[in-house]
Amino acid sequence: MEQIRRQDECFSNMIEGTKWMATVSELKTDDVFTGFLLVRSAEQRTNKNGGRYLDMNLTDRTGEINCKMWDGTQAPPRAGSIIKVRGNVQEFNGRLQLRVVQMRPAQENDPVSLGDLLPCAPDTPEHMRQYIEETIDRFEWEDLKKLVREMLRRAGPSLEWFPAAQRMHHAERSGLLHHTTDMLKTAEHIIAAYPFLNGDLLRAGVIIHDLGKLQEMKSDEYGNVSDYTRDGLLLGHLVRGVVTLNESAEAVGVSGEVVALLEHMIISHHGIPEYGSPRMPMFPEAEVLHWLDLLDARMNELQGIENRVPEGAFSERIASLDNRRIYHPRYTPDAE
Repeated sequence: MEQIRRQDECFSNMIEGTKWMATVSELKTDDVFTGFLLVRSAEQRTNKNGGRYLDMNLTDRTGEINCKMWDGTQAPPRAGSIIKVRGNVQEFNGRLQLRVVQMRPAQENDPVSLGDLLPCAPDTPEHMRQYIEETIDRFEWEDLKKLVREMLRRAGPSLEWFPAAQRMHHAERSGLLHHTTDMLKTAEHIIAAYPFLNGDLLRAGVIIHDLGKLQEMKSDEYGNVSDYTRDGLLLGHLVRGVVTLNESAEAVGVSGEVVALLEHMIISHHGIPEYGSPRMPMFPEAEVLHWLDLLDARMNELQGIENRVPEGAFSERIASLDNRRIYHPRYTPDAE
C-alpha cells in the first residue's frame, strides 16, 4: 500500500496540459493523460535492437487507444483488468497513441468500476429486446414464430448484455442486441423496396443469425469478452447456431422447409468461404441477410473510426476493412 501511495503522489504531480479523467475520444496529440483505462490486450515485445517494451490496447466507454510503455521491466497487465496510467498522446501512422510513463493496477478504493469503462450499446437492452419481441408478434408464419421464440428462450438472460464480437463491430455491452435491432430496422426498408421478399423469413434470419455467438465467446455481464470457448474455437457460431436451431425445431415440433431455409441463412450469412460460410447465399432472403449483416457491421466500425480520427485525417490501415485507410470528411462546404 505504501508503494501505491507513492505512485499516486507521482500521479498527482500533474503538469500543465494534463487531461485528468478525459475520455479516449477526447484525446488529442500532445495531451498528457492521467486516468483509469481497461486493458483489452497487453503483451511484452522486443524491438529490433533487442529492447523490451509493452504493447497495450486500452479502452474506455468512448473508444480504444494503442499504448506503448518503453520500460521493458514492467510485466504486462492482465486483459480485462483496470489500470491507472499516465502518458503523453502522440500520433503514429495517422493514429493517436499513448506513450505510458507510469501505470499501476486499480485498487479497491479507487473511484472507478468496470462498468464506467466498458462501451455500451446506445439503447437499453430492455428496449431493444422489446423491439425484437414486437417484430416476432407480427409474424404471420406461425411455425416461424414458434421456432424463433424458442431460440430466444434458449438464449437466456445473457442476451441482455452479450457483445457481438470481442474486438470488431459492436464489441460493447448489449452489442448483439444492438446489431440485431439495427439490422431489423434496415430490413424493413429492404422489404418495402422489394415486396417479393418473404418479410417474416428475412426478419427471422436477422434475429437468429448470430445467436450462436452466445456459445462462441466467454463474456461477463459487462460485455467484456475474455476469450473464445472450446465450441467457439472448434465449431464457431455458424455451426453452433445450426445445432441450436435443430434442437429448437425438435422441441416445438417444427420441421420441413422452414428449418432448412433458416439453416441455410445461418451458414451463408458471412457470404463467402473466405469469411467462414460453407455455402454462399442461394435464395433472395439469404442474400439480403448477408448484405444486411455486412452493412451493419461496417457502419458500426466506420462510426467508431470517425469517433477517434479527427476531421480531415486518415486512419491507420484497418485489417477488417480490406486493409483500407479510412478518411474522416470535414462535411463542411468550405473544406479545402
